[in-house]
Amino acid sequence: MNNPIKERVLLQDTDSDDEIDLLQLWNTLWRRKWSIISLTLVVMMLAALVVLTITPIYRAASTLLIEQKAAKVVSIEQVYGLDGSGNEYLQTQFELLKSRGLAERVVSELNLVTHPEFDPRQQPEPLIDIAGMLRDFNLQSLLPFTLPGDLAQEPLEPTEAEIHDAVVRSFIGRTTISPVGKTQLVKVEFEMADARTAALVANALANAYIESQLEARLDMTQTATNWMNDRLSGLKDKLQESEARLQEFRDRENLVDIQGVTTSAAGELSQTGDRLIDARRERAEAQSQYRQVAAMKSDGWERLASVPAVLSNLLVQQFKAEQARARAKVEELSRRYGPKHPKMQAARSDFDAATASLKTQVDQVVAGIEREYQLAVANEGSLQSSFERNKNEIQDITRKEFKLRELQREVDGNRSLYDTFMTRLKETSATSDLEAANARIVDRAVVPDAPIKPKKSLIVALAGLLALFAGIGITLLLEALNNTFKSTDDVEGKLNLPVLGILPIIKGKERKTISRLFNLDQDKSFSESIRTIRTGIVLSGLDNPHKVMVVTSSVPGEGKSSVSSNLACALGQMEKVLLIDADMRRPSIAKNFELPVGTPGLANLVAGTAKLDECISSHDGIDVIGAGTVPPNPLELLSSERFGKVMEYLKDKYDRIVIDSAPTQAVSDAMVLSTHADAVIYVIKSEATAIPQAQKGVGQLLQNRAPVKGVILNQVDVKKAQKYGYSYGGYYDYYGYSKGEKA
Repeated sequence: MNNPIKERVLLQDTDSDDEIDLLQLWNTLWRRKWSIISLTLVVMMLAALVVLTITPIYRAASTLLIEQKAAKVVSIEQVYGLDGSGNEYLQTQFELLKSRGLAERVVSELNLVTHPEFDPRQQPEPLIDIAGMLRDFNLQSLLPFTLPGDLAQEPLEPTEAEIHDAVVRSFIGRTTISPVGKTQLVKVEFEMADARTAALVANALANAYIESQLEARLDMTQTATNWMNDRLSGLKDKLQESEARLQEFRDRENLVDIQGVTTSAAGELSQTGDRLIDARRERAEAQSQYRQVAAMKSDGWERLASVPAVLSNLLVQQFKAEQARARAKVEELSRRYGPKHPKMQAARSDFDAATASLKTQVDQVVAGIEREYQLAVANEGSLQSSFERNKNEIQDITRKEFKLRELQREVDGNRSLYDTFMTRLKETSATSDLEAANARIVDRAVVPDAPIKPKKSLIVALAGLLALFAGIGITLLLEALNNTFKSTDDVEGKLNLPVLGILPIIKGKERKTISRLFNLDQDKSFSESIRTIRTGIVLSGLDNPHKVMVVTSSVPGEGKSSVSSNLACALGQMEKVLLIDADMRRPSIAKNFELPVGTPGLANLVAGTAKLDECISSHDGIDVIGAGTVPPNPLELLSSERFGKVMEYLKDKYDRIVIDSAPTQAVSDAMVLSTHADAVIYVIKSEATAIPQAQKGVGQLLQNRAPVKGVILNQVDVKKAQKYGYSYGGYYDYYGYSKGEKA
């Protein structure tokens, strides 16, 4: 079953750990303010000394104007392939200014290889020469490896190429190209300890860039001229070959005016096409009449005479009319005369003659229709053949025209390319020595009068700022790592228990002297602190006096035995008090009160090997019972029924009983003793007892329902605490009453 008191202590401690107490952080920093300030001042002084030893560096700058379109006498951009448009051009120029080739040019021009600031042979020797130390002290034999022979003897001298390479790399590292925003200006900056040389280098670098651009353009012009001369010869041969092929084709095909031939053939084809259309129409009409006649030819000529194509003939119409009149006359005479009547025979003879004439005419018309159809078919076929022939001729002419135009285009293209190259060659040759630079110097570099680095004040300020932050960080880290009780606020906040009082640290005195310091009255502050603790204990038990008090701690060495002894002596001035040493693991009461060796004590009394009078000794106004003969099983002895009876007897005989118990973290003796106690007093050593240890010890006591009444903060360095800002008003003789004031 969990103890609600312990749970409340632990929960409150957990909640306090999750919160950041800004005031506590500030107090921590304020307590260490002089250490932080001292660290900051020391670092600033060291930084100032270091800065004073640094060689000042000067920066010289010349300003260039890089035009995106270089001034040209004539337009020959195609030769160079640069139109200067866009940021890419300027970025390219910036990279050219930082190029190794330009750096090598300036290094050679100014002979910087011999300058002391660049020449590695003139540089100061390193502070630590490892190879020299090995040689001087003959430490080669101690190394697990063998140094190269040259290194073990003398360092190798660098070659000229290595020196030149080192100078060029150093030169590039000192060069800065800084474009001016939204302009075509660029600053060429160079840093050196030699201000005059820095200005010379900046100007030389700008001039070298302009000269390199002119030389590059001249080289490009010469290269273009040579290339165009070679190319022009090939173009001329190609033009001549294409012209020869064109002329050969004209001669082979007998072409004079292909455009006129094409036009004539197209006109003839058009006329033939029109005639072919008419012939097809005529053939269709003749075919229609022919099909009408052919369909009725087998039915006799009488049916043919009724066909519209035959009937439309004027002679057929005339003969048909004559036949009709003759038929009418025969029919009329037949009603008056007989068949052999001369008039009747004459009329019938006329009718037969008209019919014969009509039949003959019908046959002729039918034969004419057939001939017209055959002629129409033949005419259509003839015109169709003529049309196909004309069309083939035109297609042949078109193919020749396409071939001719292809050859003509080849000739025109070769001639145009040849003329273009000839023109550009003449322009390039004429303007090869009239090139203008694409950059010019706007401001020449002057000798700088003030160094740009080191920025001494800034470096010192930054060093001080970093030291300040480091001091704050170290202070907070140490505070976080120092997980001990340093003030009464820590005790009350972490353990949720009242502080009965504090005891100052006593330096230069033996342990047994400190245990009896209250009665010796050698330290007024200590004595007053004991009285304050005594008063707090007495007042906290007015209604139910704390007759049996157990004094314990977390671990050994926290001063619980000294607290027990002095508290018992303080209570002994007013009441009858018994001090019992129940710490049978490491007993100290007998030694502190200088009891004779072999004096029986609590162990003997409980075991029944000694009487009470033999175990009790009177010292400094109180009775004392030592631990006696240390038993092999102290916990069993303290848990026995006889020990309980002894305590009941002693409670009747004394007003107060102070028991010095073993620490809670070592054994469980304090838990057992707390069952006989009216009050448990927990002793904590200032800046020594770990908070988790004390929390665990107090928690165990509370879990066993021990009557823990408060905490005594022991061995407090009051001067140090006041220096760091801790206040103990109300717990300690803060106002100096115990020291006495002169009247």
